[in-house]
Amino acid sequence: MSNTKVIHDLSPVDHATAQGSQKELLDVALKQVGFVPAMYLNMVNAPAVLSTYLHGYDLFRKESHFTPAEQEVVFLSISQFNGCTYCTAAHSMIADKVSKVPKAVLQAIRDQQPIPDAKLAALAAMAVEMVAKHGQPDPAIVKAFIQAGYQELDLLYIVLAASVKTLSNYSNQAFGTPVDAMFADYKVV
Repeated sequence: MSNTKVIHDLSPVDHATAQGSQKELLDVALKQVGFVPAMYLNMVNAPAVLSTYLHGYDLFRKESHFTPAEQEVVFLSISQFNGCTYCTAAHSMIADKVSKVPKAVLQAIRDQQPIPDAKLAALAAMAVEMVAKHGQPDPAIVKAFIQAGYQELDLLYIVLAASVKTLSNYSNQAFGTPVDAMFADYKVV
């Protein structure tokens, strides 16, 4: 995956000088996260992109029936599949430090190796399948997902997570977003 910037004439918005909806969104981000990630400073060039991302991300966290660890497995698997080094680093840190994803599971996702937990493996496979097959998953993957203990409704929350990650993964790739210092230990090399 190339780190070549696609967007040449836009640069990150400076939170200190942002105005209007850009400032409002960055203030919300600062309040929610405690700092303004580099990703947000790029996405806010088009306020609708950051607004949609923040709203969808928040709803996925609050409404999905997934545990925090399962949420990270979904986000991390999609980000890894999409080749987004920024989100892979960020979600790896959150998975490890906040959501307590087992280290062997985290490493397997990062290395694109078999996941040593059957339920989380079915979840990761379903998340990647939805993205890889553009929302038309193989019935065998869906069956394995359901047999692992998930519900059909959970598929819609995977669609929400995939939508949110599409916004962030694609934006990061377009900008070549550098990994924030707090995620640096989890940077993909």
